[in-house]
Amino acid sequence: MKTKTLSPHFQSVKAIEINRPAPWILLYGTLMCGLTLSTWAVAQDAQPADVGEITRQLSEQSTKLGELARAIGEQERELAENKKQLLEQRRKVEQLLQQYSGRGAPGSGAQTAPILAQADTTKPVGQAPDPKDAKPTDIAPIFQQPGVLTPRGKIVFEPSIQYAHSTDNRVALIGFTVVPAITIGLIDIRRVSRDIFTGALTTRWGLTNRFEVEAKLPYVYRNDSTITRAIATPSVTESIFEATGKGIGDVEFAGRYQLNDGGLDKPYYVGSLRLKTRTGKSPFETDFDNVTNLPRNLPTGSGFYGIQPGLTALIPSDPAVFFGGINYMHSFQRDVGNGFGTIKPGGILGFNFGMGLSLNERATVSIGYDHAVVMKPKQRDIATALRQIGPSSTTQLGTLLLGYSFRMNNRTNLNLSLGVGVTREAPDLQLTLRYPMTF
Repeated sequence: MKTKTLSPHFQSVKAIEINRPAPWILLYGTLMCGLTLSTWAVAQDAQPADVGEITRQLSEQSTKLGELARAIGEQERELAENKKQLLEQRRKVEQLLQQYSGRGAPGSGAQTAPILAQADTTKPVGQAPDPKDAKPTDIAPIFQQPGVLTPRGKIVFEPSIQYAHSTDNRVALIGFTVVPAITIGLIDIRRVSRDIFTGALTTRWGLTNRFEVEAKLPYVYRNDSTITRAIATPSVTESIFEATGKGIGDVEFAGRYQLNDGGLDKPYYVGSLRLKTRTGKSPFETDFDNVTNLPRNLPTGSGFYGIQPGLTALIPSDPAVFFGGINYMHSFQRDVGNGFGTIKPGGILGFNFGMGLSLNERATVSIGYDHAVVMKPKQRDIATALRQIGPSSTTQLGTLLLGYSFRMNNRTNLNLSLGVGVTREAPDLQLTLRYPMTF
């Protein structure tokens, strides 16, 4: 059997026939191409209108999104501004609370421990403040009792100096009147001028955030100048009598405790108890001149032990702080000797009130009024019972006070206060300089 060999051209045609697709595949492909071309044509006809609508909708959405973004940004700015104002108000109130006297500012208000222990709020948000720098501006001190409690573990050392000046005109009539305006006897007119310098070292220690103790060591120098001229006597010249006194005054110890948890809308109350010793020279230990009956040397203390409970209050009201207090000094009677017998000093009822205002981050001012009612003393000797001595009525001591405080740095303040007497018995002038340092 012979095998017929195909030519190369025939072999090529055969290969094409073998690889040709089935008829239904060709039909399917034709239909799909036609459908695709139809869809493309329809899309081409509708594209301009649809794209314009979509573009318009996208533009509207973009405009709305822009307006919403601006509204959100405006709200965020308002919230940030409100937060800044709230933080500023809180900082001012905390500064006023913390400083009304304590670490360099004696006063008569009261503060809370949480505020006392806080750090300076002027530092950037999110940055932990250094506790060593936690000392906002102090309220200018004007009263004897401080209002700010010392934080736990802190010690405040406060050197101070006070100058007081007063003048008094006295007229003594010893005789009898025969007709109105004519007195037969001795008319003694005296003008007394007093200058008292008191330097003191005060230390306060915060045992807790609610309780502190204090010790005060005063040194007193005083000078009295008396000008006298007796009328209806042969004297034609005025006599000047000088007397001085200097030495340690009456040492004092005190404790103060915060009674409540106040707040920005609630007052703070602080109770205090002060003990006054009689380490100074007593008035009953001085020598008197036989002619003028005036003391040759002056006392530096009261001569009696005394205890003084008190209550102080502070009411924050941004940007000011209102403060006030009440106290009572009880002096214990004792036998003073030298023929005076037993003396019972009169009690002293005191009250005060004022307002502090922060000028800026470093300076504050205060204004207030302090009043003391001194009761009449009593005396008892061997032959008589306890009886009234001294003035026939109580003594009223009223003083108007102005204070200024300037923060030197985070640990020290410079405090200056001025007192002006508004009653006849009060000192005419009282100037006090304090320089508290916190450790």
